[in-house]
Amino acid sequence: MPAQVSVAAAARLHLGFLDVNGSLGRKFGGLGLAISGPRTRLTLSRAREPSVTGPESARAAKFLQLASAALAPGGAYRLVIHEAIPAHCGLGSGTQLALAIGAALRRLTGLPADASADAALLERGARSGLGAGLFDRGGLVVDGGRGANTQTPPIVARLPFPADWRILLVADPDAVGLHGAGEREAFATLPPLSDHAAGALCRLVLMQALPAVAESDLAAFGAAVTQIQAVIGDYFAPAQGGRRFASRRVETLLMRLLREGAAGAGQTSWGPTGFAFAESERQAERLAALARENGPQGLEIAIVSGQDRGAEIDAV
Repeated sequence: MPAQVSVAAAARLHLGFLDVNGSLGRKFGGLGLAISGPRTRLTLSRAREPSVTGPESARAAKFLQLASAALAPGGAYRLVIHEAIPAHCGLGSGTQLALAIGAALRRLTGLPADASADAALLERGARSGLGAGLFDRGGLVVDGGRGANTQTPPIVARLPFPADWRILLVADPDAVGLHGAGEREAFATLPPLSDHAAGALCRLVLMQALPAVAESDLAAFGAAVTQIQAVIGDYFAPAQGGRRFASRRVETLLMRLLREGAAGAGQTSWGPTGFAFAESERQAERLAALARENGPQGLEIAIVSGQDRGAEIDAV
């Protein structure tokens, strides 16, 4: 058995749900992308007395308690969080933290890896299987939604994301996306998505977004994502103050970036983080400079790429 296990898990973009309706027997579904940053990095080792230190330590301690009680009861562990994806920003922070802890504990105790089971155990796959799928494999993935007997929604498609493409992340540090009880209330009170809208979303994913990535056609991919975001944004607007975006400043900047040549834009999950696509590092740097010089003040701009591998798990 290893003495300690280190895990590095990437953030993800949730590019949109497919069917917030469920009239065919499966609900939600979604399109997601693993990105190169920010990341959650942690190290787990055995200890005489349990301890959890670092950012998001309170949240991590709860995940570790649940995971160890189910997978390795009676053990004591030292968990160090070296860095964590920012919470409640739409980047999958809770799911990646939970899955990283589950994966580390499994490797440390000689159990087989099972991100899908860990997502169910740690209550991170209620609506989406994207987090588990991207933790396992990275890339661009589609989850098939939740059926009557689903444990964690299955990944039904996966493509590598073109290496030259870049993503601008636009974060508003003064805004927080819906989460917890507020998120549950929003899903409970919003009306079903129409069959027509759900059909349009599925068609955009299957017949435009996925083929565009397969053929490295950024313009077509960006157009599909922008349209998906428009449909989903309008649907969720009543829970976001009547707007498609949680942050008005992020929305203002993304609309400017689209006019300046970005090839698609939107908000990940409930935000407040927004994103825009660029064809190259040079184009992304041009757009980022424009955003910093002429966009709303106080926003955080970062350039990342797609990540075409799953979480890194190292044992020593």
